[in-house]
Amino acid sequence: MDAADFAIQNADALCRMSARDLAKGYRDRTISPVEVAKACLSRAHELNPVFNAFTFIDHEGALEAARSSEARWAKGEPLSVVDGVPATIKDIVWVKDWMVRFGSALTSPTPFQEDAPSVRLMRAAGIVFLGQTTTPEFGWKAVTDSKTFGITRHPHDTDLTPGGSSGGAAVAAALGAGVFHLGTDGGGSIRIPSAFCGLTGLKPTFSRVPAYPASAFGTVAHIGPMCRNAEDAFEMLKAMSGRDRRDWYQGEGRLDPLDYEAVEIKGLRVGYWTKPPAGRLDPEVAQIVDRQVKSLEALGAIVEPFDLPGSDLLDTFHVHWFSGAAARLASFSSAEWDKVDPGLLEIAETGRSYSAQTLVAAQVERAEYGARMDAALEAYDFIVSPAVTVPAFGAGLEVPAGSSLNRWTEWASFSFPINLTQQPAGVVPCGKTQAGLPVALQVIGARGKDARVLSFLDKLEKGGGI
Repeated sequence: MDAADFAIQNADALCRMSARDLAKGYRDRTISPVEVAKACLSRAHELNPVFNAFTFIDHEGALEAARSSEARWAKGEPLSVVDGVPATIKDIVWVKDWMVRFGSALTSPTPFQEDAPSVRLMRAAGIVFLGQTTTPEFGWKAVTDSKTFGITRHPHDTDLTPGGSSGGAAVAAALGAGVFHLGTDGGGSIRIPSAFCGLTGLKPTFSRVPAYPASAFGTVAHIGPMCRNAEDAFEMLKAMSGRDRRDWYQGEGRLDPLDYEAVEIKGLRVGYWTKPPAGRLDPEVAQIVDRQVKSLEALGAIVEPFDLPGSDLLDTFHVHWFSGAAARLASFSSAEWDKVDPGLLEIAETGRSYSAQTLVAAQVERAEYGARMDAALEAYDFIVSPAVTVPAFGAGLEVPAGSSLNRWTEWASFSFPINLTQQPAGVVPCGKTQAGLPVALQVIGARGKDARVLSFLDKLEKGGGI
């Protein structure tokens, strides 16, 4: 059987292969980047009418990139170990020759003339871009729907949300339309959809992955990997990390290397955070996560209760996030605001009402809280918590029906506090509810220790504590 016949008969298998397995197949010439790209493109076209994960599928561009990759592997000259691995990019990050709309009708349909830094680095590694994934307007909330592109739906139950704002990326990952999925996370937008959909996702240390232009939401915004397993997330993070002079926030300091570090559970010092600063932890979610943490104790981890060393964190985050929303909409005419998600307009209005004194006070509170969290992660190897307070809920809703919550931040309160501190935080599946919905554990590490967090996630994923 030749490679083409193998690809046709094993499309599902090709769509589920890891980056490591793809590289081995490319090297051995048992599969090719072109067959893998075709299988993943077919999957993307198949799933999109039902789940609405993509705003754009770049069929021709992906095949052209895959053919180039195939030629490099044939010569034994791949650009990297992930050359030819298929990926998606969230509709919030610049891609050369693509229309990047940020989920909004307010933006221009003119294709961009340059790649964002993370995309540039991925392209330089030979990664194949399949298409662009859905986001709520300007990534403002932790579910994925917009007036322009519609509602994105959960990969296992179309009545439910996959979370957000990187919801399209999560659906594409879960259903096999690509291996690497670029997400952004300003308050949980990588971790929440990864948790809802049973994936591994990482919000890296701030500025490890370079960003340009700077986010209107400021220095709470991160770019990172969303994948079906921690090994893939590790390889993707290595490919998308590096220096880019366009990102002034990176400064001139040294980036800690992304070298794999084996993590032994016995003797680990773990802080267990269970009290969210807003909302209420669902009892079934709490029970599933508690079972995971108890299994860590049984394997020799030293687990202690941990409370966040900050107060009024919801208000502090809201000042940062809502003022960012106001700044983002300020670049458009108010005459066009009838096209905007009403919830985004509401938080932008609140953001416009903040005084300069209020914003500076929130920045000072954030700095003090962040320093205390840095100190806590000198005392602990990791802090763990539920990834989200609730399991996936109804599609098209900002908060669970009947919850009496007002904004998404109130149920995303295990995620946004770590955007304020800029530490790496990843999620890994740790069980399912009685209804069959994924539940995830969040693992938080010290700034710069992304590799160690991913190594621990890999350990958990492979049964070390489950």
